[in-house]
Amino acid sequence: MKTYSTTAALRAALNTERRAGKTVAFVPTMGNLHEGHLRLVRRARQYADIVVVSIFVNPLQFGANEDLSNYPRTLAADKEKLFAEGAQYLFLPQVEEIYPEGMDSHSKISVPELSDEHCGASRPGHFTGVATVVAKLFNIVQPDTAVFGEKDFQQLSVIRKMVRDLCMPIDVVGVATARAADGLALSSRNGYLSAEHRQIAPVLHRVLQECREAIACGYDSYCKLEQHARSSLNQAGLKADYFNICDTRTLRPATADTEEVVILAAAKLGSTRLIDNVTLNVNSSADWGMLAAN
Repeated sequence: MKTYSTTAALRAALNTERRAGKTVAFVPTMGNLHEGHLRLVRRARQYADIVVVSIFVNPLQFGANEDLSNYPRTLAADKEKLFAEGAQYLFLPQVEEIYPEGMDSHSKISVPELSDEHCGASRPGHFTGVATVVAKLFNIVQPDTAVFGEKDFQQLSVIRKMVRDLCMPIDVVGVATARAADGLALSSRNGYLSAEHRQIAPVLHRVLQECREAIACGYDSYCKLEQHARSSLNQAGLKADYFNICDTRTLRPATADTEEVVILAAAKLGSTRLIDNVTLNVNSSADWGMLAAN
């Protein structure tokens, strides 16, 4: 695995690979890699000859009171894991390489509507930071395929729309959420959880599953389901941020015409913010209105 810290050096290496007829898949990360990230690398290997992984903790997507300075950085362990998974290139830029004139004067990309609600409402400017850095990384790496986790469902939706809107010739692939045995979605921020909070954290996924099952059984009062779910989270010791039943295409509230539903949720547990989601397909042609759950 070769490591580069500058755009020029990485581009030169990848241009050599392309001249040899190789295809490129890209996995952008912020490091502190876990099994969820490694699944993305494995999937990327299925799509292309060359796998490029980036590790960059992007300050543009962090709010003023968020955990940028404390975000876990485990570079030595990350490198070992990527090498073991067969990644050929690691892009490890400094902030000055990505934002050479500073973030305030840097051009920014905004993806309207999909960015506005859910995490976008709770973290103003977050998705502008995400879209901007991902677009820049795409232009640096110029991949044929880019691979992202479905745990960050809204982020994946934003990136897919950006790629479509800006006519980027990139196939964006989503990979199912990696989970611990008790259902907790794997996340770099799980390391912030105390032992007590780690026991409570799987409640978020359990409440999502219960809501999905209720819809699968024909319960279609989505507002009441959302209210009940938020109450259940709060009673378990989490502080619900949002719990929204949405159309997967628009991330707007699901309606009777919605064909595929995503249930998006975020909650605070101590100082740790957890996010998760589940999806289901509405089969309106079935007599019982059942759903094929993912």
